[in-house]
Amino acid sequence: MNFKTNNTAPEKRQQIKQWMQQCRASTLALFEGIEYDTFCHQAHPDFSPIGWHLGHIAFTESLWLWERCAGMPSIFSQEYRRLYAADGLPKTERVKLPTIEQTCDYLDKVRSQVFEYLEMAPLDEQERLWRFILQHESQHCETIILVILVGQASRLPKVGQAGCPPHKRDISAPQIAQAGCPPHKRDISAPVDEIIEIPGGEFAMGNDSIDALDNESPRHRVDLDTYYIDRYPVTCKQYREFMQAGGYQNPKLWSDEGWKWLQENPVTKPLYWIDDSDWDNHPVCGVSWYEAEAYANFVGKRLPTEAEWEKAASWNSQTGQSSTYPWGETIPDFQLCNNNHQIWQTTPVNAYLAGKSACGCYDMLGNVWEWTATWFYGYDGFASYPYSGYSQSYFDGQHRVLKGGSWATRPWAMRCSFRNWYYPGLREILAGFRCVSY
Repeated sequence: MNFKTNNTAPEKRQQIKQWMQQCRASTLALFEGIEYDTFCHQAHPDFSPIGWHLGHIAFTESLWLWERCAGMPSIFSQEYRRLYAADGLPKTERVKLPTIEQTCDYLDKVRSQVFEYLEMAPLDEQERLWRFILQHESQHCETIILVILVGQASRLPKVGQAGCPPHKRDISAPQIAQAGCPPHKRDISAPVDEIIEIPGGEFAMGNDSIDALDNESPRHRVDLDTYYIDRYPVTCKQYREFMQAGGYQNPKLWSDEGWKWLQENPVTKPLYWIDDSDWDNHPVCGVSWYEAEAYANFVGKRLPTEAEWEKAASWNSQTGQSSTYPWGETIPDFQLCNNNHQIWQTTPVNAYLAGKSACGCYDMLGNVWEWTATWFYGYDGFASYPYSGYSQSYFDGQHRVLKGGSWATRPWAMRCSFRNWYYPGLREILAGFRCVSY
């Protein structure tokens, strides 16, 4: 193989390699103790089996970096390609999978080829794609976690919001401390209900950096009126008041679409609910957009628009600048927010003092995704990358934007500008919300 020599700084190659290695180690850790039946099981009609996601990670890395960038032939058959391509088999037909060992061998072979190519790859031209592949694996691993949780939620009543699958539930307090996470029970006082005034005016929304996914760009100015946003995500204690007041039985609190959804999905509590006061100070988790909307109506508030959420997370009125993260430009770690599935559960909403935004909002990144009132569409000037189907296929007026990431989100896929999107009736994602006052 004669790859063209490129003089891109070796530090950049080493950084990308290190990130990919760290990401892959976390990926493989998710499959420790997983049995083959679980590997192939479709736990929910909207999600593929976890084993498919693992194979798809390798397929995508090979397709873009080895085949399209390096110009080398795939070592795998057309059968494999049809199995793991996003537009190949329907989700219901993705259950006949190679063994875990065969899939890991697939991952190893692709990674070996890709790292060989990395030594010579023209990163000045390709760096954005390498970073995209890193985020692609991160995003699919969060989906793997969701599928694990959904598959166990009906059988393990204590999984719920704590989120720990059987092979992870022996995490001890010393391990949590070593991970840099704050205490997760009653030793952090409950926050007082607070709202923060966000002064009216323009701010810079979106992201044009090399890490930005296509739907985050282009960066643009947005002018907002003054508004008031909750300092914290809605907590389990607050949401319990909605439940106890008959919120799930009162059609006046629900939109027509929401009430129709509730009649078709007769739920009375969040999916990941634990009826235990130990969780009072944790964010509510596992609610649909319709449930979030109904709660907001219950307290006389509303859900924030995506722009309102992002301004509260990123904008510093003193400097007149937006930051990549609420706290500045430091890459997320366990001192700043609950991320990267380190402890497999939520943390109190006021646990991360160092992670608050310039305006004083807590938990804007990590812990739980937050629903917004905004439908998912491209910004003016949107340009698809690396293919039109990544975002553009979902500009259909049927997906709501979520912001902020969850405890399962990896740091490479966390930014104030990052946009997630799901159907408003889906509650399997690790989603909560905060409110805005009228």
